[in-house]
Amino acid sequence: MKTFQFLWRMIRYRPWLYLFDAILWTLIHLSPLIPGLIAQQFFNTLSRTKSTHFSFGVWILIALVIMTALARIVLIFAGGLVDNLHRFTMSALLRRNLLERILERPGARAVPGSPGEAISRFRDDAEFAEDAISWTLDTIGTALFAITAMIILLRISTTITLLVFVPLVLVVATVRMMHTRLEKYRKASREATGRVTSAIGEIFGTVQAIQVANAEKHVVNHFSQLSEKRRALMLKDSLLTQILDSTFGNTVGLGTGFILILAAQSLHSTQLEVGDLALFIYYLTFVTDFTQHFGMFLAHYTQTKVSFQRMVALLQGTTEETLVKHAPLYLTGEVPELPSAISGGINRLHLLEASGLTYHYPDTGRGIDGASLRIEEGALIVITGRIASGKTTLLRVLLGLLPREAGVIRWNGNMVSDPASFFVPPQGAYTAQVPQLFSDTLQENILLGLPEHSVDLAAAIHTAVMERDLAGLEDGLQTAIGTKGVKLSGGQAQRTAAARMFVRNPELLVFDDLSSALDVETERMLWERLFSQRKYTCLVVSHRRTVLQRADHIIVLKEGRVEAEGRLDQLLATSEEMQRLWAGDVESAEEERELL
Repeated sequence: MKTFQFLWRMIRYRPWLYLFDAILWTLIHLSPLIPGLIAQQFFNTLSRTKSTHFSFGVWILIALVIMTALARIVLIFAGGLVDNLHRFTMSALLRRNLLERILERPGARAVPGSPGEAISRFRDDAEFAEDAISWTLDTIGTALFAITAMIILLRISTTITLLVFVPLVLVVATVRMMHTRLEKYRKASREATGRVTSAIGEIFGTVQAIQVANAEKHVVNHFSQLSEKRRALMLKDSLLTQILDSTFGNTVGLGTGFILILAAQSLHSTQLEVGDLALFIYYLTFVTDFTQHFGMFLAHYTQTKVSFQRMVALLQGTTEETLVKHAPLYLTGEVPELPSAISGGINRLHLLEASGLTYHYPDTGRGIDGASLRIEEGALIVITGRIASGKTTLLRVLLGLLPREAGVIRWNGNMVSDPASFFVPPQGAYTAQVPQLFSDTLQENILLGLPEHSVDLAAAIHTAVMERDLAGLEDGLQTAIGTKGVKLSGGQAQRTAAARMFVRNPELLVFDDLSSALDVETERMLWERLFSQRKYTCLVVSHRRTVLQRADHIIVLKEGRVEAEGRLDQLLATSEEMQRLWAGDVESAEEERELL
């Protein structure tokens, strides 16, 4: 899509709002026409009369000027309110569509590049596109003023009027010459900003690791280098923009001076009256503003192309139209409630089968090859194996968090073509090795937007063995747990993530080493409570003996392949790999979690 196509689709999202905004700002930009004509009449009247006192007609003209000024103030105030709403709506639409697409993507591929680069595109590029929409309004208004003023001035002096618009030709030519360089500098500066933003996030997220490694100096130097590169690229981008603005302004200024000289000569030769000269001078300011603004708009339009290209890159595979598709924003009124994740219906799990699942990481070539599993309703399936044997990879490929290179997944015999969209509540729920918690209350981290009245929060907390923890927290469920749950212990964080799954009552629970940070007694209680209420269906990565002993079926992975499978007693009798695992080669789940 071309830049104007993106802008046109954005304009069509709220056409009446855009039209209302355009009418207001067109009136604002056209309003100086009236004071100019009044000024012309005022000075012509004064030059023709020999009286030293103002006539009644002159006082009327003065009153009209005041009324026009007040009306323009009211229009600007109203235009500002409407324009702010329109601007926010435009950028909100872009950000909403970008966020929706990112949430649709598998977790490992949700955002291309670094999170900081994605934030830069959400913030800066969406705002730049918003500016482009708003600037079209100013361009329309100033252009209409220039055209109307030109018609009025042509009736006074054709030669001088035509010369007024000569700077416009020079401005357009300059922008066309600098088109490629504008685009290049804007793209480079945006990418540099993204790298700096990403570095800040990574540093804040790994403060302890940096301190333990005594790498503060190295990290600061690295950040300084990124900042210096950004400074240099931003300087080029800003300098070129400022040079163009200065060029436009100087071109307009020189043209204005030349025009005034011609007007003065015409006045001297009696071709113009004093009022006509006043009209030229008054209109000239606004016409030259249009010339300068039009040049800046053309430069901004070129840079907006880069912003749209960068935002489209976040869409990853879908059509460009997705960026500007029309969708509700819920800026006013009540926000619709999220549907409760209650299991049942045609998607109730009876049998889940996966065969031939294959995936290799591009950078290392490691992964899984031809892995298969079968999960019946109510079963506890445990995946175990050595460090880096592919356990977590198998879960992620099954759930669509990594793109499978080969393999078939069936739910109750029906093909699952998009597992990333399918294995969400009420079909499935997943907790990773390191739970993802947010800087909010404990309750909000469990509910994540679900209405409390639609779920059994108390039962989820009980199943997750969190009653004693709540009693020890200062505000119970309303306790703010800090960034990434920093106020919670590792076991509390894991059980918070587990409660988040339980409250959604999914058909399939998928745990990646859930109990690695739990003590033996808490782990025992969790599994007892989990299976005492109803027969949950669970797929679990674990080495813990408590889980292996309870498992209905165990899958042993080795170097990305299924080495053996069966019940624990069978595997201990027949599988050398299981015997080694049971003997204690992988007793430290924490060690594996850190290595992975």
